[in-house]
Amino acid sequence: MSHPTLFYYPRPRVDIAEVPAVSHAGAVLLTDTIHATGLAASLREALTPWTKPLAEHHGSKVLLDLAMTLAVGGEVARDTDLLRCEPGLFGDVASTPTISRMLTTLAQDAPAVIEAISRARRAARERAWTFAGDHSPAAKTSAKNPLVIDLDATLINVHSEKEQAAPTFKRGFGYHPLCAFLDHGQTGTGEPLAIHLRPGNAGSNTASDHIAVTRQALAQLPSGLLSSGGRGSKKILIRTDGAGGTKDFIQWLTTRRLAYSVGFSLPANTPGVLERLDEAKAWTPAYDSDDDGVREGAFVAELTGLLDLSGWPGGMRVIVRKERP
Repeated sequence: MSHPTLFYYPRPRVDIAEVPAVSHAGAVLLTDTIHATGLAASLREALTPWTKPLAEHHGSKVLLDLAMTLAVGGEVARDTDLLRCEPGLFGDVASTPTISRMLTTLAQDAPAVIEAISRARRAARERAWTFAGDHSPAAKTSAKNPLVIDLDATLINVHSEKEQAAPTFKRGFGYHPLCAFLDHGQTGTGEPLAIHLRPGNAGSNTASDHIAVTRQALAQLPSGLLSSGGRGSKKILIRTDGAGGTKDFIQWLTTRRLAYSVGFSLPANTPGVLERLDEAKAWTPAYDSDDDGVREGAFVAELTGLLDLSGWPGGMRVIVRKERP
């Protein structure tokens, strides 16, 4: 049986005739994006080793349909019925048993499959950023205007003993993935780069996990942003909360030449240190990051010289902020 063309999703046209309404017309923005970025072609090439030669539904179309299902409001694999009822928009959609078998096949070789999917996503992202031209996130980046990658964990609760689900620190039960998003500022939403899957009992400040998700995020950036050998650049800033404030993670960021802004746990003698700052009148007005305007009622000061930072990477600075409630 021959495969359909790489235009997995039909190209609907606008018609003013009296026809039934299309309930998911907004999804055309997504299907057109899949076509424009070449994601279908990249994903098809990546997942061909795990798709039988005569399979009616290629593994790449199955995964794209699952992603599309989430986008239009689905929550589980059987919610692909949302797509199946609109063949004019989504084309042929595999049955739930077929989807289940494909996921089982992919899961049996999960590390290689995830790496293949990551390469396909990177190729599609690079093409999208190229199309964006001067509006690309990478345009005009510098040490003063870096790409900001935000790291943060989230808790996902489940209601049964699914694989690797475990109790969480908030007395729930489920998963504790660590996510990396590219921050587009006030003018856009975050762009997902990587999600490091972890059981619910994974530690919040595990340095190895922060290093792993940062590696995955950097691997998603288009070529030219990283120096030779995969080393980082001061054009890229890694930002995370106090969970990332570990010596091992910050040392890794330093050796990779990555800029960073990481939460820091203050020592027990902080009240005394703050009194010294007050006496020295060391507080200066804080500025908003977006428009460089003074942030009313907010002040910052540097604590670096007042703390014992032995064991921490050289060049690290500790900045404290106070703000009226």
